Amino acid sequence: MYKSNSGKVKNRAPAQMQITAEQLLREASERQDLTANNMAVVTNKVNDAEEYQSQLRMRRKTFEDEIRRQREHIGTWVKYAKFEESNKELERARSIYERALEVDHRGSHLWLKYAEFEMRNEFVNHARNVFDRAVGILPRIDQLWYKYVYMEEMVGDVPKCRAVWERWMEWKPDDNAWGSYAKFEMRCGDLSLAKNVLERYTASYPSVRSYLKYARWAEYDAKDVVLSREVYERCLSELEMEEITSKVFKMFAGFEERHGEYERARVIYRHAVDTFQLGERNDHKVVEDAEDVADWEKEQRKELYKAYVSFEKKFGDKDGVENLILTKQRSEYKAKVDADPTDYDSWLEWTKLEETHGEVRDVREVFERAVSNVPPATEKRFWRRYIYLWINYAIFEELTVEDADQAAKVYKACLGVIPHKAFSFAKMWVLAAKNHIRRKDLKAARSLMGRAIGMCGKESIFKEYISFELALGEVDRCRALYGKYLEVYPENCEAWKAYADLENSVGEVDRCRALLELAVSQEALDMPEVLWKSYIDFEIGCGEGGKARELFERLLEKTGHVKVWISFANFEATEVGEGLEKARETFENAYKKLKEEDLREERVLLLDAWREMEKEKGNQEKVAAVEARMPRRIKKKRMRVDPVSGAEQGWEEYYDYQFSDDKKAGGNLKILEMAAKWKKAQQAAAAQKRKVDEM
Repeated sequence: MYKSNSGKVKNRAPAQMQITAEQLLREASERQDLTANNMAVVTNKVNDAEEYQSQLRMRRKTFEDEIRRQREHIGTWVKYAKFEESNKELERARSIYERALEVDHRGSHLWLKYAEFEMRNEFVNHARNVFDRAVGILPRIDQLWYKYVYMEEMVGDVPKCRAVWERWMEWKPDDNAWGSYAKFEMRCGDLSLAKNVLERYTASYPSVRSYLKYARWAEYDAKDVVLSREVYERCLSELEMEEITSKVFKMFAGFEERHGEYERARVIYRHAVDTFQLGERNDHKVVEDAEDVADWEKEQRKELYKAYVSFEKKFGDKDGVENLILTKQRSEYKAKVDADPTDYDSWLEWTKLEETHGEVRDVREVFERAVSNVPPATEKRFWRRYIYLWINYAIFEELTVEDADQAAKVYKACLGVIPHKAFSFAKMWVLAAKNHIRRKDLKAARSLMGRAIGMCGKESIFKEYISFELALGEVDRCRALYGKYLEVYPENCEAWKAYADLENSVGEVDRCRALLELAVSQEALDMPEVLWKSYIDFEIGCGEGGKARELFERLLEKTGHVKVWISFANFEATEVGEGLEKARETFENAYKKLKEEDLREERVLLLDAWREMEKEKGNQEKVAAVEARMPRRIKKKRMRVDPVSGAEQGWEEYYDYQFSDDKKAGGNLKILEMAAKWKKAQQAAAAQKRKVDEM
């Protein structure tokens, strides 16, 4: 039976002889060398020509069998041809290549191997024949053409090499082929032919890349500054604006900077920044799927801007740098409003920038573009920021340009855009009317405010219309406007009060009293206390104490608010009232009324006001009497109840007032009072004892 040795303890002690890693590697190397020396080199010894031919027949049979099994395997054909070439059987090797081409004549690799075989063995004409056949079958394989022209150039046959180049150029190859052709002509020493090649290149491929390659060649290889500048200018004039990238301007400006033409470079930079960042070019024509191209162009523009900044720092002045920064800010605002035409905050910031640093024409252009983006929804919240564009536009025309007539046209255009049936803006009506007033056209201002009342009808319209009619001294017009105002807003106490103040200011006391009487008789008022106070103050100001008293009594019939009682009592204590005793009587009546209604906090407020009056106009005895009636403030607990669900939410503390003249006093309160008296007595006894001990 098998027994496991896992339970045995292994000897983990170190061995007596230690072997290092270096020793292991050295022994392995020695053993490998020994094995290599002991191995017998297997070679086939050929003794005569017959045996040599026999060996060749055997190898050929092996290759033929391999080809018969895998005819499409080109690697076997190439090995077979190289075998024949190594044995100086060149005709056989050529035949093998021809047989291989019958299998795969579209393989450029096989044609290259065939041509290289002919070139290695110095069969130039054969190599030409192979290349001719290859480029005829595969004219789009650039490597074949490169090998062909390289061979012709190496053998020194320039006309034939140029003929091969011309044959290749008829197929319109890529940029590198044209550049290589130009370099070939440069090596031949014929600059005009090289220039002619690049001219044909730009004509065949009218693109930014071809022009830039031509310009760089003219600057660095041909050393022709005039030609290079001419190529850059042709690029900007002959290509469409949508095709020109920021790289063209950057390289053109860099070219002028390298040759000391700083003013020309500055003009190029400015034109580039204006073109790419202020919107002369339509970037929306970029294909949507080419997002990587668009991102690359954005990076190029950033590089262009950095190059411009660096140029201005090196060769410009302070104004140039500031103008560049302004251009950058304009481009940022333009990008924002292009992304969202209804981003009115960006429009406002852009217009403010143009007002500060731009020309009048530019400011008007930005304002016109901004106000042309009308909010798509007829909801007032979307129009608020938009209206400020019109307001700023009109203010700019009137204050900065000092053209009030143009500002009036702006206001008129704005009022024509607003959908008044859905909503309106009283601010615009008022500003437009004030513009007419400053232009001394009162008729137009009144006509506009009349339209505003009919189409907008807000309170601010009435107030502003009345204010400037009052400033003109047209009281009758003000009365008519107040009448219309109160017809629309009969519950507006401020309107009643303002109308009454107007009549009082012109000395029409009876009309003022009649208006106030009519006002307080209205059933629905938003702030009736304002009207009653104004009515009472009016009667007091006229010295009509009796009428004021009647008003207080009428008001107390409507409401028994503590403030009304306090005002009534203070009124009686004045010279118009009946004196201090009448005021005390009023306070007393108010106190009884509030006591009946069990309004504790109101009673406290009443007693505070009574005490202040006695301190100011009474004597110490009366003050003490009022203070004796002041309540005690005590802390109590009550259960807090949720007003919605009615569930109990625990106890809460609150303060209550206990008046000395209340008939009902709980037993607990009496016990507390007795405890308080006992505590005071104990404190007095302790104080007396301390005094005796000290003596």
